[in-house]
Amino acid sequence: MAASTLSVQGALRRAMVPSLVVILGATGTGKSKLAIEIGKRLQGEIISADSMQVYQGLDIVTNKVTAEERNQCTHHMIGFVDPLVSTYTVVDFRNKAVALIDDMHKRNKLPIIVGGTNYYIESLLWKVLLDTGQENEEPGDGGDGSPNRKLELEKLGGAELHKRLAEVDPDMAAMLHPNDKRKIARSLQIHKETGIPHSRLLEEQRGQEGGDGLGGPLRYKDPCIFWLHADMEALDKQLDARVDDMLSAGVIQELRDFHIRYNRQKIQDNSQDYQHGIFQSIGFKEFHDYLTAPESSTQQEKDSLRDKGIEALKIATRRYARKQNKWVRNRFLRRPGDNIPAVYGLDVTDVSRWEETVLDPALQILDSLSKHEEPAIAPVRAQGAEQRNKRSHHTCDLCDKVIIGDLEWTAHLKSKKHHYHVRKKRKSDPSCDQSQRTSAPSDSAGETLSKDSCDTVAPGSGDQTSQDSTGTTHEEVPVTL
Repeated sequence: MAASTLSVQGALRRAMVPSLVVILGATGTGKSKLAIEIGKRLQGEIISADSMQVYQGLDIVTNKVTAEERNQCTHHMIGFVDPLVSTYTVVDFRNKAVALIDDMHKRNKLPIIVGGTNYYIESLLWKVLLDTGQENEEPGDGGDGSPNRKLELEKLGGAELHKRLAEVDPDMAAMLHPNDKRKIARSLQIHKETGIPHSRLLEEQRGQEGGDGLGGPLRYKDPCIFWLHADMEALDKQLDARVDDMLSAGVIQELRDFHIRYNRQKIQDNSQDYQHGIFQSIGFKEFHDYLTAPESSTQQEKDSLRDKGIEALKIATRRYARKQNKWVRNRFLRRPGDNIPAVYGLDVTDVSRWEETVLDPALQILDSLSKHEEPAIAPVRAQGAEQRNKRSHHTCDLCDKVIIGDLEWTAHLKSKKHHYHVRKKRKSDPSCDQSQRTSAPSDSAGETLSKDSCDTVAPGSGDQTSQDSTGTTHEEVPVTL
């Protein structure tokens, strides 16, 4: 492998191919370990793409690399934002990270992007943020105005916000759920700051050469993407063990100290917020009841709250891992367009064979790419993936719900709640025709507006499904590795 490493180093000096390495994967799959090993061998430097690791403190909860690991390879974007700052955004990250990548290229260093915050990674790979000078929270959705003004808007009711957006940007309003206050507030701020409807700006961005339905073109040519994946049953066990290790390392004391220093007064003032900044970290919400238990609580009551927090932390961690894998499938393996880089899958199920199944294949792939050769290991392909409209607008009168997105609409039609209302409607109205369904014409933004009749039921409701962290049912996509 030494000869292979030297070969890659020589090619990097000549042409910097690949332009950067991106390591994707669910939490607990060893992304940082692979990044460090690649960095040590190929003169690389690591950029953390984790929205919680940018903050100072909570090193155990946010799973920051240790000082010893940082000494093995240069790391950037870790622990430099004050934990009380709640307005650090993906645009702030993008601007700093792009400057770091440009500097690495000048110094002939290989940029290695590693982390679990999906929209941070997308902001580097694709030109998906609107360059309006304002902040943004998700790729492909543009920027915001002043974060503080946006937070003020979010305090308003969803119906009021949606009404305001419909007045200035009806196309965007048709694509956003009335309860999605953060995105609605973002669109309102973009219109306020630029005077241009958010939907029009996004359309212009997608129309750039190399752009697609999810945003603009690739920022860097020939990136190398690794996806660390594992059998979910094995990963669940690893994640539970990881939480146990965090407990042994003192995670509860870390949370308690941080709570006393930064959060207790906010709770007393009724201004605590688990939706922004570092307080979004998995751990705070799960241990909230334990951390805020009255002094008069008995030891048995405190122990019970502690045990509930531990179990909640394990559940939240497993759900987050599934959400991250779902993102890889949807945003890479099923993404439409020609500007999608190849994704190479590395199986981390058996940690005892890590070098054989992860490190050696990764180095072999990088060696081939540096020589402009096709790697012997084929990239991951999604099979049978249907292109679905993420912004289609559906109304279910039976359940009194608005559903955004074809995938979510199909899941709703298969849900127990919908079937319950179907049966209820049949009993009250025997003449109701199950096959009846009305579809409104497409809206002005080209999105389909569908309206459920008395008892529409999705075909194939017996298909195998999975659940994401919100409990919404989704179809799994077969993947060839």
